[in-house]
Amino acid sequence: MSDYWSTLDIDLHLPVHSGAGRRNGLEHALREAIRDGRLGAGTRLPSTRTLAAELGLSRGTVSAAYDQLIAEGHLVAQQGSGTRVADTVSTPTTTVQSPKPAVALRHNLRPGTPDLSRFPVSAWLRASRQALGRAPSDAFGYGDPRGRIELRSALVEYLGRTRGVLAIPDRIVITTGVQQALSLLGTVQAASSTPVMAMEDPYIRQFHEAVKATGPTVVTLPVDDDGARVELLTTHAFDGVGAAVVTPSHQFPIGSTLSPSRRKDLAAWARAGHLVIEDDYDGEFRYDRQPVGAIQGLAPDHVVYLGSASKTLGPGLRLGWMVLPPRLVGPATDAKRLADNHSETLGQLTLAEMITSHAYDRHIRSCRLRYRRRRDLLADRLKPRAGRPLTGFALSGISAGLHALIRLEPAGLTEAEVLSRATAYGLAIDGLSGMFIAPEKHARQGIVVGFGSPTDAAYPPALDALVRTLSST
Repeated sequence: MSDYWSTLDIDLHLPVHSGAGRRNGLEHALREAIRDGRLGAGTRLPSTRTLAAELGLSRGTVSAAYDQLIAEGHLVAQQGSGTRVADTVSTPTTTVQSPKPAVALRHNLRPGTPDLSRFPVSAWLRASRQALGRAPSDAFGYGDPRGRIELRSALVEYLGRTRGVLAIPDRIVITTGVQQALSLLGTVQAASSTPVMAMEDPYIRQFHEAVKATGPTVVTLPVDDDGARVELLTTHAFDGVGAAVVTPSHQFPIGSTLSPSRRKDLAAWARAGHLVIEDDYDGEFRYDRQPVGAIQGLAPDHVVYLGSASKTLGPGLRLGWMVLPPRLVGPATDAKRLADNHSETLGQLTLAEMITSHAYDRHIRSCRLRYRRRRDLLADRLKPRAGRPLTGFALSGISAGLHALIRLEPAGLTEAEVLSRATAYGLAIDGLSGMFIAPEKHARQGIVVGFGSPTDAAYPPALDALVRTLSST
């Protein structure tokens, strides 16, 4: 293609063996170039002979394309002056503003993701080969909205053994993650006689929005160092609430674990005719003792258990699950069918193979040791040392999970000051106050630090930036 057409970046995509296809391709390319301004009003086009030679087309094909665009008003042809783009064609005049250059953030301690560089590629490939080799032909067609029986059966054993969840395959629905599970349950709850749901505050804002978008009224349930304040569910302020979304094992972002007395009260509230939706947020990662069992095991007919592979493997897999009370299996399955028919199959089969071969357990054990070392290094680096004053904050929520909370004390730096200093040091972190859904009621100041996402090489420099950010000098 000649320099003339290269500078206009016109991609013809002309079929090789079709004259009509070539003409249509040329017409389309010229039409689009005129519409988006690459060929402006008054621009003179090459003669039909010249263009035909440049493009390797017959002159008749080019003439036919020109004639069609003249008929449409895109081109005009005058004897002696050639073919030009019509003056009536408008050229886009919108000025594109160049974005302001963003500050380069070299270090990432934002919460919410694991170390993706540690995805078990080799184990996943082995499991995938094994699973695909045994997969029946119907695995590649439309299937059960609840998901593949192989994965649902594997989850029954795994969740019972590791989380104390009571389940059978028929009561499990595979989802694309916890967010979709909450959306499906919001749809079900909106159609019930009690379309009001309580959700922890603070919590993942996107999850709040996903539930609200499906119809239920959402009220906020405050959280303290003992977890969700479940005693409030029996007060007048929560009359009409039919379901509560809680994270008993490791609350995000406060980091607290629901106390034994509150676990008992929450199970009692559920058995009294309400629904508890248990988001087992990074529940596999507990460092100072065995993981706390799921609330679902205390009231399996009144609790929905939610889990996913997002923190153990990676959110890109889009694999999650719901363990449902019997009465919700039908409605939740119908909601899933209407949402996307069913989750993708190949990942389900591979994860099922990893679970049954215990490769999943081995991966989690390896991750738990690695993240515990990172947690310990974080705690050590934030201890005050001679010549490095680190005061005005307290570290909490570090017994489990992939994040920690730095509580800011009134006498020290404010949250806004810490975030500003972090940006200056190229550090990405999140403020606690922005995670509250009802900040006028519950908001507190702090910094939420995720120690899961950096690679092993990137983690120490990120901690250096954090120490500089929090230092009072």
